[in-house]
Amino acid sequence: MLFDSHAHINDERFDFDREKICKQIEESPVSYVMDVGFDFESSVKAVEDAGKYSWCYAAVGCHPHDTKDMDEETLLLFKGLAKKTKVKAIGEIGLDYHYDHSDRDIQKHWFREQIQLALQLKLPIIIHDREANDDVLRILKEEGVFDTARLQCFPKKPCGLADARLLLHCYSGSRELAEQYVKLGATISIAGPVTYKNARKTVEVVKAIALEHLLIETDSPYLTPEPFRGKRNQPTYVMHTAEKIAELKEVSYEEVAQITCENAKRFFDITE
Repeated sequence: MLFDSHAHINDERFDFDREKICKQIEESPVSYVMDVGFDFESSVKAVEDAGKYSWCYAAVGCHPHDTKDMDEETLLLFKGLAKKTKVKAIGEIGLDYHYDHSDRDIQKHWFREQIQLALQLKLPIIIHDREANDDVLRILKEEGVFDTARLQCFPKKPCGLADARLLLHCYSGSRELAEQYVKLGATISIAGPVTYKNARKTVEVVKAIALEHLLIETDSPYLTPEPFRGKRNQPTYVMHTAEKIAELKEVSYEEVAQITCENAKRFFDITE
């Protein structure tokens, strides 16, 4: 049983064979997929996918690249989408200082607005952070994501630590930052790059962070793991990330699959 905690089967790169990909998912060990929005149109598609496939759930939100197109009306539309059946998170939202496709002040504004939407609706938050570590953490703290009021909305993790229902998607930061986030109540998601030869930082994170704080993902159609690197990624490839984590932690593949699936179901409040 596997849970791909972050995929974009709503992406146009799946338009020509989406039904085939979904059939492959249904015939694979992947039991759950979180279909994550990156703008309003893709969020609508994610909700549609969640309604069509029993194994699919949706997250809705505006990626920092697309915040240049956000306005108050669109935020209200996101709020309406977030109340739909099987919508389990706000995301992916955050900051991206690598490409700067949207002005940084605009990114920050709509990051804050979408955080407040998640707090208002008591929904988990999926974070995109690229080369913006300091600002992302500062804004999360300033907006109250780790405040007592937020932490009291959710049961504690099995280890007894508070759970802020905050997910660092495709984590690429340092071990020290990951440890700081976990202490605050966050969860770390590991993607295909952990299988790459140059993945030193991510390997350190996997070794340092207990399995109970980890999820796995593909970020399909991006960041394809070995041995398929260079090809379009898809949710069934999440098993290769699980295999690498098992190798690094010196535990069985089955243990990684089971624990990360249980973690994701708890994080997204999925009981089916």
